[in-house]
Amino acid sequence: MDVLKKLEILADAAKYDVSCSSSGSNRKNSGGLGNGHMSGICHSWADDGRCISLLKILLTNDCIYNCAYCVNRSGNDLPRASFTPEEVADLTINFYRRNYIEGLFLSAAVLKSPDYTMELLLKTAKLLRHHYNFNGYIHMKAIPGADHRLIHEAGQLVDRMSVNIELPSTNGLKLLAPQKKKEAILKPMGFISSQITQKVEERKLFKNTHKFVPAGQSTQLIVGATPDADLNILRLSEGLYQRFGLKRVYYSAYVPVSSDPKLPAIAQPPLLREHRLYQADWLLRFYGFSSQELLQEDKPNFDIHLDPKCDWALRNLQLFPIEINRAPYEILLRIPGIGVKSAKRIIAARRFHSLSYDNLKKIGVVLKRAKYFITCRDKYYGEIDFHREGLLRQALMGTEIKSPSKAIEEGQQLSMFTNGLLTS
Repeated sequence: MDVLKKLEILADAAKYDVSCSSSGSNRKNSGGLGNGHMSGICHSWADDGRCISLLKILLTNDCIYNCAYCVNRSGNDLPRASFTPEEVADLTINFYRRNYIEGLFLSAAVLKSPDYTMELLLKTAKLLRHHYNFNGYIHMKAIPGADHRLIHEAGQLVDRMSVNIELPSTNGLKLLAPQKKKEAILKPMGFISSQITQKVEERKLFKNTHKFVPAGQSTQLIVGATPDADLNILRLSEGLYQRFGLKRVYYSAYVPVSSDPKLPAIAQPPLLREHRLYQADWLLRFYGFSSQELLQEDKPNFDIHLDPKCDWALRNLQLFPIEINRAPYEILLRIPGIGVKSAKRIIAARRFHSLSYDNLKKIGVVLKRAKYFITCRDKYYGEIDFHREGLLRQALMGTEIKSPSKAIEEGQQLSMFTNGLLTS
């Protein structure tokens, strides 16, 4: 099979892996090709709004596992292909020289064994770094079950690594991926996390210490393939951030790519649910919320019509309205329509004078949402009576259907009374 046919098969097979957004690398050009930098590499959005790209492929889609949800499972009848490390390295360099890409996202099905697959991935990284002197961004999968020595060596060459959990519970793994074990997935995550921490500490003492996965690690969860509630998924994400210091947890709406009686019968992927989990994840990482605040046992799933922050505010109206000129930063972050940047600007501006309602719009507060939850100089501008039914009606009436993906990547405050639904 020629390389172009392999590329067609393996690029298509990689599209279901969403954990490829990247940032945080500062690998410098040392006289070779490419340059990994702070904005990251992939089809994503940089801090300045620039679209960035990467070559996203599988090394192989020939897998020894038969996971029910996976298009590449061994029981599926589909074209199989495998690159050699030399072919991947050559493709990456040629794509880079033509200015098609800025880096590489390389994943793989498990070919023959975890160690064998990890050895092929490692060889690819070595060719790019040492033979081609490629300094661009590389995101590589760490294969669960592979020897830690292989993962360690790869971690010194790549910018980011990810270990996909895939399913949010042990019961889900037993049902849909019985060949995989929770411990085998968490062990490499813990190893990568410990090595990152160790290298950070060593660099404080020794300037020339080798970096290890400088852009951190991420993972992916499939949403909707198992009956796990949003609360369980969010608790897992919260635990992963706290325990392993992950840069990002990615959520992938289950796509029915294969038939199996163990899988749910759905007409289309649960994209709205995926979107709400991304919004809640943002609140966990940047807004100081906990999973228990956003969901409870008696309400384990998000409302698809309201974003999580607005839903939380409507369930805690005893805390509102909040006086904008007196609220501390942590409280400002909990007001719908106020994001991280606007909260910081409010704190900075209040050092010199109290803020008027007109000042808030100039600062960047989304007043069409925030006005229902704040007072400014002790005046309420909500224009309706302050009670849940009226605020909820206003929220549902003001919803505009629009994709939030760009806003998520740019770190904007996501939809409260507008932009609330994701187009499917």
